Amino acid sequence: MARRPASRPAPHINGTFMEIGQYQPNHEGDGLRIGIVQSRFNEPVCNGLVDACVEELERLGVAGEDVLLVTVPGALEIALALQKLAESGQFDALIALGAVIRGETYHFELVSNESGAGISRIALDFGVPIANAVLTTENDEQAIARMTEKGRDAARVAVEMANLSSALDQLGQDDDEDEEDEAADEDRA
Repeated sequence: MARRPASRPAPHINGTFMEIGQYQPNHEGDGLRIGIVQSRFNEPVCNGLVDACVEELERLGVAGEDVLLVTVPGALEIALALQKLAESGQFDALIALGAVIRGETYHFELVSNESGAGISRIALDFGVPIANAVLTTENDEQAIARMTEKGRDAARVAVEMANLSSALDQLGQDDDEDEEDEAADEDRA
């Protein structure tokens, strides 16, 4: 259920305050359907990401049967799997999990940039929130140090953005229903 925006004073151009509506983040995952795409490359880090992510989704109230985990060979394959999940229309949010660790070649930049761009494009093209937790680090130690918290963050982002997306989709629907009711009343009169 979408929460009503809370009011809070906001600065106005001349320094006075006006009341604005503000959406309050909703981290209630009950009833949400979440798709996860996990890269298998740098597997120990990616397994740590998915373990932390799934644990946090459960803590937020997302049922295990409402989560689908798909694995792909590497970070460059994540976008295609996300696209297929988004096309299905079965998910409220998606999560991308992977680890790109710098090596001695330009490949790190290519994989980092292309995987991130692909993930963003899928979210925008399909209007499905995607939490991007594809780590890009200088070394294994940095990736290991970040995997647990970034996995949890991805779960929280997915749930929050699924709820926000649903609330934003409902904007104006109340007005449309009011107009339909008024038109029906006029027809009866």
